[in-house]
Amino acid sequence: MGQLFRSLAVGFFLLLTSSVGAAATAKATFGGGCFWCMEPPFDKLDGVLETISGFSGGHVKNPTYEQVVRGNTGHTEVVQITYDPEKITYAELLEVFWRNVDPVDAGGQFCDRGHSYRPVIFVHDEEQRRLAEASKSKISKGLNHKNLTPIEPFKAFYSAEDYHQNYYVKNPVRYKYYRYRCGRDQRLKDLWGAPKA
Repeated sequence: MGQLFRSLAVGFFLLLTSSVGAAATAKATFGGGCFWCMEPPFDKLDGVLETISGFSGGHVKNPTYEQVVRGNTGHTEVVQITYDPEKITYAELLEVFWRNVDPVDAGGQFCDRGHSYRPVIFVHDEEQRRLAEASKSKISKGLNHKNLTPIEPFKAFYSAEDYHQNYYVKNPVRYKYYRYRCGRDQRLKDLWGAPKA
């Protein structure tokens, strides 16, 4: 009987702590052109637990990369971030997002053109919407240009194929070559100045 009670107590404790841990995390979903390039700036932040490259905003369930880039699904390439709001805020994530996109280009990002590469913020709740709208307004004033980045309600997220995940880690030479040829860093420097160390 004592062993059974101990087993039940341990099981209850594990269930309680796992549900507390799950409740303590939040998600943010951002589109900023090629999702390979959107993982690194968030991965290095304290409080970011995971980044996953994938697709959001479309009408096709479980789309493949090829379907999305052909433009028939309505999806945008995104990075979905799981973070600990006790360590990093959504407002801080927005600051990092803006400095890694060209918010005045609604037709794509850098060398990647089309709907699937547009900059976009998918908000998960009304608080995220409020913060995103305020941040967008502030960025527009700072750039002295209309911010064309849409803010849309999050509906669904589909993870991209495994070979896309952490591409910059698994294929560093190809990643750096692509990023350079796409003109991403040059344009970001023009918009925001030299990156902070």
